[in-house]
Amino acid sequence: MRVNLEEDYDVPYWRRQIEQNTFSAVDIVWFHLERIATWDQSGPSLNSVAELNPDALAIAEALDAGDRRGPLFGVPVMVKDNIDTGDKMHTTAGSLALAESYATADAPLVVRLRRAGAILLGKTNLTELANFMSDHMPNGYSGRGGQVLNPYGPGQLDTGGSSAGSGVAVAAGLVPLAIGTETSGSILSPASQNSVVGIKPSMGLVSRTGIIPIAHSQDTAGPMTTTVRDAALVLGVIAGPDPNDPITLSSPFGEAHDFTQYLDARRLAGARLGLVGQGYQRDWTESDRVVMRRAVEDLRTLGAYVHEDVRLPDREEVSYEVLIHEFKVGLNAYLRQLGPRASVHSLGELIRFNHQNAEKSLKYGQSILLQSEATRGTLLEACYWKCRKQDLEWSRTNGIDAALDTHQLDALLFYGNYGANIAARAGYPSITIPAGYRDDDGKPIGLTFTGRRFSEPVLLGLAYAYEQGTRRRRPPRFDS
Repeated sequence: MRVNLEEDYDVPYWRRQIEQNTFSAVDIVWFHLERIATWDQSGPSLNSVAELNPDALAIAEALDAGDRRGPLFGVPVMVKDNIDTGDKMHTTAGSLALAESYATADAPLVVRLRRAGAILLGKTNLTELANFMSDHMPNGYSGRGGQVLNPYGPGQLDTGGSSAGSGVAVAAGLVPLAIGTETSGSILSPASQNSVVGIKPSMGLVSRTGIIPIAHSQDTAGPMTTTVRDAALVLGVIAGPDPNDPITLSSPFGEAHDFTQYLDARRLAGARLGLVGQGYQRDWTESDRVVMRRAVEDLRTLGAYVHEDVRLPDREEVSYEVLIHEFKVGLNAYLRQLGPRASVHSLGELIRFNHQNAEKSLKYGQSILLQSEATRGTLLEACYWKCRKQDLEWSRTNGIDAALDTHQLDALLFYGNYGANIAARAGYPSITIPAGYRDDDGKPIGLTFTGRRFSEPVLLGLAYAYEQGTRRRRPPRFDS
């Protein structure tokens, strides 16, 4: 099977092949298994895949024998290895303490993927515990999975984290679609670093049930794909109400909402956008500035007004107290319900396991785990509620809302994941899309659109128009 990854690699392409009987679902699964063997497990050894589904081919055979229904019919997908699947695959978050842990049921988002006809091909590696274990753990590293590599510069360029495996797997054509999770930057960062499209949805759009948690006020899952259309399609599949996650009942979109209806190649005409400046540009190199200047020029050519120096409160004004307190509560609740094969059933037991297996489990320490364990685990501390209120005032009232209102903007613009922190604390959505590559080292750079809660229709339209008007993404190239 020959596939042009530069032109064809998206859901419509695979659906056409099935509908025209060019390829079967089994053919498509074999194609991706061979790419994983060639590029992920040998060659550059990207190490983005944590585990393959032993039933993937059987699922494909069953689909080929049945009715060809569902928006993702026959399309392989991978999910980050902190998302429950009630099958033969583990759910570990990259921790050796959970290396033999199996979920008893699919997370609701996985149920929706299967219902849409997607073939769950496997799970992707990640930064251990979604990068909430140590304050200096490298992006894409875990004790169980090892180090994920960036396909645009294996061993040289950062993968981004913590959904590193999901971003790399999609970028390298190992799977057309992947699901990542984000608490603060964990979808936007690897999407930008690996030149793919990533959506961090509004809080409440996608169920958090069945995801190993960090913080209930910020955790969400979202799609990582090569095109905005694919991302919109997958978002519509995984979004929806979940009675076990009450925040999803606040979503205005309901079940099986079609987000592709908002894709309009002319949407930038007359749009008002604000590029966030000040401290949000402090780390830019000259190569970064070249790419971002071109992105702003492209937006203006496509008809948008761009205010180039929108001010937001400085990133250094906030702490991580909210996450430290919420982590113990959420993780203990998750671990408590695991079966007997799991080695740990509380944060305290996880810390002790890591100490007892320090050579393999504590290469970068567990400073964050220790800080969280020191909290009461009941959310009764006054500092938690004070910090949570400050977060909302900083990110919403005095932050994103104030900026959008002051300049009458449709969305804010950020370099890569530089705005992830403020959007995450607000519970607001962001979409990052490939904007280009640095000329000195080839590092991919994403342009991120951020708006108010449940403004996905606006952001999708803007991102799609930018994508269609620029076509900046190019796939990584490996020596054959």
